[in-house]
Amino acid sequence: MRVWKIALAGVVVAGATAATFDFWPQIEKRIEMAEKPAAAPPAFAMPVPVTHIVKKTVPMYLEYAARTESIRNITLQARVAGYVQEQHVPDGADVKQGQLLYTIDPRDYQAALDQAKAQKLRDEAARDYAKSSLSRGSKLAEDGWLAKDTFDQRTSALHQAEAALTMDEALIRTAELNLGYTRIVAPFAGRLGKDQAPVGTLISVAGAPVNTLVQLDPIYVTFNPSEIDLAAIQRVRASGDVAAEVIVPGEDKARYQGKVTFVDNAVDGQTGTLVARATIDNRDFSLLPGQYVRVRLQIGTQADALMVPQTALGSSQLGKYLYIVGKGNTAEQRLVKIGPTDGELVGVTGIKESDLVITGNLQKIGPGALVQPLPPTEAQNDANGAKEAHEF
Repeated sequence: MRVWKIALAGVVVAGATAATFDFWPQIEKRIEMAEKPAAAPPAFAMPVPVTHIVKKTVPMYLEYAARTESIRNITLQARVAGYVQEQHVPDGADVKQGQLLYTIDPRDYQAALDQAKAQKLRDEAARDYAKSSLSRGSKLAEDGWLAKDTFDQRTSALHQAEAALTMDEALIRTAELNLGYTRIVAPFAGRLGKDQAPVGTLISVAGAPVNTLVQLDPIYVTFNPSEIDLAAIQRVRASGDVAAEVIVPGEDKARYQGKVTFVDNAVDGQTGTLVARATIDNRDFSLLPGQYVRVRLQIGTQADALMVPQTALGSSQLGKYLYIVGKGNTAEQRLVKIGPTDGELVGVTGIKESDLVITGNLQKIGPGALVQPLPPTEAQNDANGAKEAHEF
């Protein structure tokens, strides 16, 4: 019995030993699998719209902040005293040259004109009598029937009558002018301001203003080019007019055209700039004096400029950059310098004509990121939807 128990214990120990040797390789295999790094999921390529670079000849501009000024801005005042009888156009109206604006009571000045005309008629009668008397006296003086002194008196009377007529004509012209001054007309086409002399107001000569009138077409645009830009502006002016375009804040395109008509004769030593002025057409009176605008001067053209959409540009501490589709469809960042603009395109240097420019999803990629180029016309939402599906 004892022998049987010892044999049984040996069998158990042998079985346990065999099981241990059989289980150990499995443990080592699992440890090896645990230490082995997990396989990375396949990289996601961000869909991005792309565009080819456009090569074209574009105009070169100098652009400045500017302010509009009226060519003529005057205060309307009366040249004769009297009561304002009528205001013929409302405040703020656009008026034409010579248009009647105000009427001052003309009755006193009409009476003065009538009096001057009547006096002329009287003096004409006196002249005719003096002329007839002198004609008769000259024959009598020749025959010795009229004294020399009497003849001289008749001659003097005729000259005095003619002088009186000359004075009468001057008085009539003065009376006509004063009567005309009762009609205040627009000296040029422009826009009225606020009325300052309502109907019934007694105004005096060169007293309180009646209204103001500003000329709006054409209009000045004043700006301050630097002395560095002066050479380019003067070079263009030497060969012809410098074309100017005006862009109003809030608008992308220039609606107003003109040319540079004035460049000051001295540079400000403190700012390094000088005063220049362009004369701009403003037929619809939409530009008003005192507006802040941007003026753009065309100083030449640049041939074979490489143009990209302005929306493709990014900005960093190093400057402006573009993302280009590089080798293996990876995003390659290129630092560029900005050149002339043409609508939605901007000229850049630092790229090649064969490069493919990424125009969308710029904030979702970085240098070296894997990208999937799409035609520029595909919706941006398709790219966003593909990324969200991958992340899910």
